[in-house]
Amino acid sequence: MEQAGTKAQTEALGKEPVGTLLLRLAAPAIVAQIINLLYNMVDRIYIGHIEGIGQLALTGVGVCLPLIMLISAFASLAGMGSAPRASIFLGEGKKDKAELTLGNSVTLLSLIAVTLTVVFLIFSEDLLLMFGASENTITYAVQYMRIYSCGTLFVQFTLGLNVFISAQGFARTSMLTVMIGAICNIILDPILIFGFKMGVAGAALATIISQCISMLWILRFLTGDKTVLRIRRKNLRLSAPIILPAVALGLSPFIMQSTESLLSVCFNSSLLKYGGDLAVGTMTIASSIMQFSLLPLQGLTQGAQPIVSYNFGAHQMERVKKTFRILLISCVSYSMTLWALVMLMPQVFIRLFNNSPELVTFGVPAIRMYMGMTGIFGIQIACQQTFISLGNAKNSLFLALLRKIILLIPLIYIMPAIFTDNQTMAVFMAEPVADFLAVATTACMFALYFRRIMRGSEEGKTQVS
Repeated sequence: MEQAGTKAQTEALGKEPVGTLLLRLAAPAIVAQIINLLYNMVDRIYIGHIEGIGQLALTGVGVCLPLIMLISAFASLAGMGSAPRASIFLGEGKKDKAELTLGNSVTLLSLIAVTLTVVFLIFSEDLLLMFGASENTITYAVQYMRIYSCGTLFVQFTLGLNVFISAQGFARTSMLTVMIGAICNIILDPILIFGFKMGVAGAALATIISQCISMLWILRFLTGDKTVLRIRRKNLRLSAPIILPAVALGLSPFIMQSTESLLSVCFNSSLLKYGGDLAVGTMTIASSIMQFSLLPLQGLTQGAQPIVSYNFGAHQMERVKKTFRILLISCVSYSMTLWALVMLMPQVFIRLFNNSPELVTFGVPAIRMYMGMTGIFGIQIACQQTFISLGNAKNSLFLALLRKIILLIPLIYIMPAIFTDNQTMAVFMAEPVADFLAVATTACMFALYFRRIMRGSEEGKTQVS
């Protein structure tokens, strides 16, 4: 009876009304995104209040962020590339291939975790110095990173396998994974940091213990009776025809995450040159607003992914089209609302971070410029993530490279050379110019290729083999 109910929940991806289904799957994903962000913020608040060393410790841990983001990006390389393919296989009725994809992902995540652990344990100090640690902060940065590195396997499994739970339609269970880790971390942080007087080491230990608990929750689910896709020993051996296309598809989310640190370095170095610390501080606020405000969009696309992938595999093209239409309307409606709020009252967003009159005066026009094309960014998110859901690795990879690598990074340096009368504002202008060009290109590509993909699927030629 339990297996029948479980199977029915996955089969609902092909039967339940699309609007209701998207809401049911997206709501937990959005909540999970917000919870994850909030517990990271709480983690830093605790560290910042360590008596005597709080400021230096917080800075040291902040330097670790690019390396932590890189670990997360590798989890996306394996998990977010494999999960859509597993959903497509389920839609095609090929459960064995879907489970083989899951098993191969477990092995790939394990290999990545072992490699990253060794690299960071040996080279963490050199890498942290390269990313901006000073003589005053390197001790705290290394202390945090070496302990965090020991839990790389937990992070890889938690982030890389949780997407397989949502890919089957179990969005609530996927959300609970994040919630369990968040609650454990919030409870353990003060106990280890202050109670046991472990300081930064306590914060790192609390994080990896919490990730371990989340990982055990996931493994219990994916080896139990409530899942459609189960981890089986026979599927752990890597198969090139299974894992290579998954990695190719995962390159898009990998690039999107791993390049955030590179963008930060480019923006900050250019702004420091033309506008000094005030401009760098404004960019920190602007990028934080952008990242936080885009979380609901990421939740929406996560909710849509299993619906699009499953129905694409099942050749139910009308459901695929309807899901995309609802996703596009939802994303654009949200991004336009966000744009309107930022344009009307940017000072409210700035004061959430700092009340300095000088920062507010400088930041209002800068943030309006930086987020000038946020309104149409919903088109970019909806189209790019749908390409991933359809298993289209080539187009999703190109679009991931286009906005950040091909357009934005060069524009950070080109724009000040063109607009020499206000070079600081020209750096902020690079973002909306890149966004406009990326959205226009993405929309044109999607209009062209979506018809081809739909036509090919209707003829029985899906992208997954």
